[in-house]
Amino acid sequence: MSSETPFEGVLRQIDDTVPFEPGYYNESYLDRRITARMRRRDTESHAEYERLLRDDEEERQALMDALTINVTEFFRNPEMWDVLRGVLREKTEEKRRVRVWSAPSADGREAYSVAMLACDDPEIDESRVEVLGSDISEEALDNARTGEYHTTRTTDIAAELEPLSDPDRYVERDGDTFRVRSAVRRLVDFETHDLIRDGARDPFDVVLCRNLLIYIDVDHKGSLFGTLEASLSDDGVLVLGMTESVPPDRTERYEPIDKRRRVFERV
Repeated sequence: MSSETPFEGVLRQIDDTVPFEPGYYNESYLDRRITARMRRRDTESHAEYERLLRDDEEERQALMDALTINVTEFFRNPEMWDVLRGVLREKTEEKRRVRVWSAPSADGREAYSVAMLACDDPEIDESRVEVLGSDISEEALDNARTGEYHTTRTTDIAAELEPLSDPDRYVERDGDTFRVRSAVRRLVDFETHDLIRDGARDPFDVVLCRNLLIYIDVDHKGSLFGTLEASLSDDGVLVLGMTESVPPDRTERYEPIDKRRRVFERV
């Protein structure tokens, strides 16, 4: 019987002490995030880092944030947002209430982008749009609820907001700090939700789950996709990341609205 490797020991410690399911994620993704934390804490071996995780609650929280918070921005992949604009026009014309789920939403910029798009387009009735942003990380959600974002060396918020006709209508700017205005924030709620542990939500008209499936181990992609599917209304629209796709055994259930931009309608 083979013994546990030091890296497996770290994964076990995560499984035991961090509200995160490492078994669902591919090993290369986990290794990159763990190695980055090891460098930050100047630990030279997995065995040493396992002991640190066992004894240091702050490091467990820091690792949790590293594992769950991914790159995000306002209107990421602008071509997709042009497609979503048409979807929201159609949905708000047909329905009195259009529910949109951004899962996971990280620091909230994707969820706010949906609300801003609805407010910015005269052919979308924003009074009918409700947006839910969810994430596994409480810290990310706290940041999202403040609706405050900062331009840095790697993040140009003004450039991210360029798809809007008049960004000043939707954000207040003070130097390099941008705060989402209340007219946008009133359309968005944020809740803790773990797509792996908590399962499906009540049906949504649009579900955005971009750039999560690429990190999920192949053995678990099907079950996670099933959660997304169960959270879609019968004619709901699913938006995936640009390098993701509907699993081959489920393609007959979806009609591409724009295959290149990974926007699919459930049929």
